[in-house]
Amino acid sequence: MRRLPFARLLTMAARQLWRDAHSGELRVLFFSLLVAVAASSAIGYFSARLNGAMLLRATEFLGADLLLSGSSPARAEQLDSGLQLGLKHARAVEFSSVIAADNGIQLSSVKAVDPAYPLRGELKSAAQPYGEETTGSGPKSGEAWAEARLFATLGLKPGDSIDVGQKTLQLTRVLTYEPDRAGDFYSLTPRVLISLDDLDATGVVQPGSRVRYRELWSGPNDILSRYRAAVEPGLEANQRLEDARQGNRQIGGALGRAERYLNLASLAAVLLAGVAVALSAARFAARRYDASALMRCLGLSRREALLLFGLQLALLGLLASALGALLGWLAQAVLFKLLGGLLPAVIPSAGVVPALAGIATGLLALAGFALPPLAALGRVPPLRVLRRDLLPLPPSAWLIYGAALLALGLIMWRLSLNLKLTLGLLGGGLIAALLLGGLLLAGLTGLRRLLASASLPWRLGLGQLLRHPLAAAGQSLAFGLILLAMALIALLRGELLDTWQNQLPENAPNHFALNVLPAEKDAFASRLASLSPHPAPLYPVVPGRLTAINGQPVRQLVSKDSQGERAVQRDLSLTWAAQLPSDNRLVAGHWWSDVPNADLPGVSVESKLAESLNLKLNDRLSFSVGGLQRDAQVTSLREVDWDNFQPNFYMIFAPDTLADLPVTYLTSFYLPPRHDRELVELSRAFPAVTLLQVEAILAQLRSILAQVTLAVEFVLLFVLAAGLAVLFAGLQSTLDERIRQGALLRALGAERQILLKARRAEFALLGACSGLLAALGCELVSALLYRYAFDLHWQPHPWLLLLPLVGALLVGSAGLIGTRRALNASPLTVLREA
Repeated sequence: MRRLPFARLLTMAARQLWRDAHSGELRVLFFSLLVAVAASSAIGYFSARLNGAMLLRATEFLGADLLLSGSSPARAEQLDSGLQLGLKHARAVEFSSVIAADNGIQLSSVKAVDPAYPLRGELKSAAQPYGEETTGSGPKSGEAWAEARLFATLGLKPGDSIDVGQKTLQLTRVLTYEPDRAGDFYSLTPRVLISLDDLDATGVVQPGSRVRYRELWSGPNDILSRYRAAVEPGLEANQRLEDARQGNRQIGGALGRAERYLNLASLAAVLLAGVAVALSAARFAARRYDASALMRCLGLSRREALLLFGLQLALLGLLASALGALLGWLAQAVLFKLLGGLLPAVIPSAGVVPALAGIATGLLALAGFALPPLAALGRVPPLRVLRRDLLPLPPSAWLIYGAALLALGLIMWRLSLNLKLTLGLLGGGLIAALLLGGLLLAGLTGLRRLLASASLPWRLGLGQLLRHPLAAAGQSLAFGLILLAMALIALLRGELLDTWQNQLPENAPNHFALNVLPAEKDAFASRLASLSPHPAPLYPVVPGRLTAINGQPVRQLVSKDSQGERAVQRDLSLTWAAQLPSDNRLVAGHWWSDVPNADLPGVSVESKLAESLNLKLNDRLSFSVGGLQRDAQVTSLREVDWDNFQPNFYMIFAPDTLADLPVTYLTSFYLPPRHDRELVELSRAFPAVTLLQVEAILAQLRSILAQVTLAVEFVLLFVLAAGLAVLFAGLQSTLDERIRQGALLRALGAERQILLKARRAEFALLGACSGLLAALGCELVSALLYRYAFDLHWQPHPWLLLLPLVGALLVGSAGLIGTRRALNASPLTVLREA
């Protein structure tokens, strides 16, 4: 048998697709794919550009896009690698030095910077202490800028001279803001900014000095990735590469949660559109059984018939995907234009990657969800031309469900990029669908006993559901998925944003007080209580370094670039407390009152650090504290909320464990705006105390949360559009049967009003069942997501009990609109065609 060439099959597929362009199932299939790709592309563009803008703002806390820091200067090849790639470069050197003036001396933190500093953010200064801020480049050679508290401590004024080592510099301006200072909570001394050209003349930095060298880089992400890949393998033990996420815990947490939420919302929209594709593809295949049988009679092989209809879907998919990607790009461009005043001034472009990812997602959904019904077209027997009751042999179950699950899993993996979360959602969703579907099928079967006593419209409506209980259960699950997705997105939108906002209340601590001396502790606490409504407790602090675990050197037990390695390479702030801090939660072990007497003092360890160090209860830890070795036994592990801007600690010892060592105290407090004078008076009353302002990082976090809120509102629109596509695709899948049934009933004398009531009863019941399934599924899925994706505390949501009512109204209204052709079609015409 002579086979048709591929080009001929492609031409036939295009002609048939054009001829059938006005058929209902093709329209629904086209718009389902359009919504899937538009939603995926728009959300991809929006999240990529918004995250890029947020990261751009967040890079201010590094002063660059990427930071190479270490206690020794960067090697020549490390610098050459970045310069050859065309990255912008700036350099800063930080060290401690005594600042000498005519009125006294003061230990200070000195930063020497070159003219290119900073690469991100702005350097701010004032002409007088607490004067009006202005932005500009840093000090020139021979100049120095200092914080207002250094002026107050040494009685200086602008124009005076100070000595930094062997170099005399003129104080020209008051330093008010360094973009990369915000994350440095434990800098205990006033800040002084000088030019890098004056560093050698100071003579302060000598071999063995405690110095931090910072190489700042900025440029396109792909170039930065190449630089990271080139430099990272050769980093010294004292060197680190940091970006905005790694450099600041609070910002990294906010950005991570925002990305997970946007990906989850995008997943919901794409999955809903995928269900619409599956329903539309099933009707596409069913309405072409006769055409397939006729072509088989005319000599087309099974393979060619399957290829012909597959090419039709492929052409439709490519057209819908291209238009969907364009629509997604236009949607996000319009949104950024409308919200221009609320978003950052600089919003980077995202290239073509989100569009290509959206197209790939749409085609993947088409292949996975449309392949099973399409496979049936190749199995249509030619004898169907004479006997229309002959149906194609159904494909094997593993092909049907395997293709859909594979597509589903790939889409979830692409969006979440978390294999554990993907498998959990996929497996949990499958189990929930089987359980809830079985309950629904049993419930529909039990309704048969109610038919005898029901009115005629209810008997007709319930009869339609009970005639095909499996199809009704499938429809209810599909509609339930719509309601579940929209309810879940709305629930997460409200609770995630509330949680994030609650972690930053209006009176969140915006100042840290460090280096409070024991003799001044009570007086400082009393003074602080009169200034701030809710100051944090004063925690004793002793610097100490973890040296051994169960007698083994700790450096041999940690993996490279882990949290544990970073923790053991520096002194930790050790404290002790009788009460568990309010924002800490025990996850293992007991607090001091429940711990039996032991030979060693107890210590409570932060849980994630314990995991990185492979610590277990009763392990023995050795610390070097003030030149002495102190041993302690792990008695508990704690979860710590690092986002609350309260003093938090990796290690908390039992009360008075380290009380015999020199100690200072640490606390945080909130001071309302425009109270700078009170801050100056507090600083003068307690000159040894270091007051550190963190208002800049709080403002940045609130800005990020506001942008996430805008993204969330935008995402809900696409989820709603995808949900409506599923709804109407489900209705279209049964439209032919409803038209024939309505024509037959009207030919037998049924009034249009009775049929309308029957439709209303059918879809209201279907929607109520879907709402009930959505409420149960939403609670189950939200519990899993809260626990494993967002690290939030889950609690029941009684308002989800409204979903059955919402489902009855939504599905009932859409059902009447989507099936109006079944009520308006001429009975005579329909019966003649049958």
